[in-house]
Amino acid sequence: MIARWSDAEAKGLDGLDLLVYGSRLIGAEPSLVVWGGGNTSLKVEERDFRGRTVGVLRVKGSGSDLKSVARKDFPGVRMDEILALLERSDMGDQEMVDYLAHSLQELGGSRPSIETLLHGFLPHEAVIHTHADAIVSLSNTDRCREVIQEVYGKDVVSIPYRRPGFLLSKDVANALRAHPGATAVILEKHGTISWGQTVKEAYLRTIDLITQAEEAIKARAKGRARFGGARVNPLPSAERREVALAIGPALRGLVSRNRRAILHFDDAPDVLEFVGSKEAGALSQVGPATPDHTIYTKRVACFVETDHPRDADRVKTALREAVERFVADYTRYFESHRQEGMTLLDPFPRVILVPGLGMFTTGKDKRVALIVDDIYHHTISVLGGASAIGSFVSLTPKDAFDVEYWPLELYKLTLAPPEKELARRTALVTGGASGIGKAVARRLGQEGAHVVVADLDEGGARKVADEIVTANGTGRGLGLRMDVTSEASVRQGFEAATLAYGGLDIVVSNAGIAVSAPLDTMVLSDWERSFAVNATGHFLVAREALRLLKRQGLGGAFVFVATKNVMSPGKDFGAYSASKAAEAQLAKIVALEGGAYGIRSNIVNPDAVFQDSRLWSEEVRRERARAQGITVEQLEEFYRKRNILGVSILPEDVAEAVLFLASDRSAKTTGCTLTVDGGVRDAFPR
Repeated sequence: MIARWSDAEAKGLDGLDLLVYGSRLIGAEPSLVVWGGGNTSLKVEERDFRGRTVGVLRVKGSGSDLKSVARKDFPGVRMDEILALLERSDMGDQEMVDYLAHSLQELGGSRPSIETLLHGFLPHEAVIHTHADAIVSLSNTDRCREVIQEVYGKDVVSIPYRRPGFLLSKDVANALRAHPGATAVILEKHGTISWGQTVKEAYLRTIDLITQAEEAIKARAKGRARFGGARVNPLPSAERREVALAIGPALRGLVSRNRRAILHFDDAPDVLEFVGSKEAGALSQVGPATPDHTIYTKRVACFVETDHPRDADRVKTALREAVERFVADYTRYFESHRQEGMTLLDPFPRVILVPGLGMFTTGKDKRVALIVDDIYHHTISVLGGASAIGSFVSLTPKDAFDVEYWPLELYKLTLAPPEKELARRTALVTGGASGIGKAVARRLGQEGAHVVVADLDEGGARKVADEIVTANGTGRGLGLRMDVTSEASVRQGFEAATLAYGGLDIVVSNAGIAVSAPLDTMVLSDWERSFAVNATGHFLVAREALRLLKRQGLGGAFVFVATKNVMSPGKDFGAYSASKAAEAQLAKIVALEGGAYGIRSNIVNPDAVFQDSRLWSEEVRRERARAQGITVEQLEEFYRKRNILGVSILPEDVAEAVLFLASDRSAKTTGCTLTVDGGVRDAFPR
């Protein structure tokens, strides 16, 4: 482990700013902490609300992440209130949380870490707690205490596992009273605590402690086949991708039977080595590396028993059997340990391991699926290190259950805001780089959907996707190039969506072009190009989407963005009107053929949407003005005045209609046409 402390970078920093600097160094080291895990603190003197100088513990707040932690993420807790608890024999979790809330320097600030008392009870200025993979590898073996003494001698104290809280804090305080010369504490099956008179000293001691563990593991691993060696060799990269595409939607359907989940696929080298190893099946069922892992990954992974990763059909069968087995085992696990009033949480796996192929992780959104993925990389590291030393051991099922169904964790779920209307869903929008498509993509993103923005203009699509991510969170948008007239391009776009999220729920077929000319002067290439985009393009998108949605088995929603011209064609607008009419008929066929699978298909008919539109090119504007006998400058006003309401139609107006048809608000509606045209009498649906 390399010490990354730089005196030059730390120059001029003191107090809380120095703690932020040291904390980010810890968070930036992947093997030191899992997402949101670990905590740091510094004891300082500050003025209280009456101007008195008091001792204050600045400790990382609950829910913050050390990689990006800032000053605001370190609530202050008055030390006199903390030390007053030292003589207590016990304290319930909720009582402790309430007590600390009354002990804050800034009332109403972020909630301090559940391990606040652990930091406060130590007599040292700076304290760092991590879940370093190497340390956990030492403490999660059947030879735990023997190995820790071999590596560290008597300088490091080992404390038996106890769930974080008041009693663990007392355990650590009592251990240091009994061993005043100790330089660190290892919490079995949990992590390490290091300290110093300064943040730098605590940081360097942490790095040194972990380095010793890494060197010990490396020495003991020499000559030993990691995880017992290979049982199933990984498929070549292209084949892994092909099989993942074939089984991903089916897996998403399996794990989304209660609530939809987002999937992430990972075939990194350490994952492939582990899932294909001789010991993976047994090791993956022992238990979590630390309590923090349990909250995200559940107690164990779902291991898929297959020796034929090339055969997608056989893998899908094995997947189904493995998931059903996991659900049954998890339900029994819950029933064995439940207490009065407890409700079974989602019984489906968060981590699915497939020999020869890789790992799928699930979450309520992409961000959570990525966190689960990151945590299981830590698990693999710990399993490898522990197995080099002895037999891997973990929390007991009861201890794991007590963490997963910890009242404080369950209470946090009740504080979460209600999920948005399209939460846990994924949408693909064609023609999403501008105009109606862009407005639709943004609107679906605002309502919680993960949005694949597809467009010929790849740069524009990526820009819209980036805006969605910035506004709504990690992984919420994906921008890609798609030419809807190309089978290969459409297929590649759907494959990218499947690999990114596991599948799709909503398809907004919006891409289109406009050609304006009288029939007797129109060139054949313009007619053919109109049908290629406005009819065949929608067919190619619909065909690919139907195949995917059927494999997924979760139903789905199509929204075809057509036009007022379907009902009321325009003079000198024949190619556009006829090709869009073909799109509308296609949408109705999708409704007929998709209904048995819970797949709905509806149509939105907008009219004269000029804002940010590439449909209304300068040439089209000139031609439409000529056809209406007006000037180009009068065109927008002409269209506004011709509708009954006398309003301009904006992309955002169409997006609202698309949202309605894509959401469960229209769950019993299919084959419908919804107009967004301000009321054009000739275009009333009949």
